[in-house]
Amino acid sequence: MTTDERIEKLVERHEALAQTVERLTHPGIQQGERLEKQGEHLERQSENIDKLTEQIRMLANVAASHEERLDTIEGNRP
Repeated sequence: MTTDERIEKLVERHEALAQTVERLTHPGIQQGERLEKQGEHLERQSENIDKLTEQIRMLANVAASHEERLDTIEGNRP
C-alpha cells in the first residue's frame, strides 16, 4: 500500500467519523434547543404568576376595605 493510498484511506475514515459524530451530536443539539425554549417558557410563566399574585393581593386589599366600609355603614364598627 502506497503512502497516497494510506492517506486516501485515512481521509475516508476521517470523513466517516466526522459524519458519525455529526449524526450523534445533532439530537443532543436539538434537545438542548428544546430545553432552552422550555426554560424561557417557564420563565415567562413565572413572571405571569408573580403578576397575578400581586393583582390578587391588590384585590384582597380592596375587598377588605369594602368589608370595613360595609361594617361601618351597617353599624358593626365605629
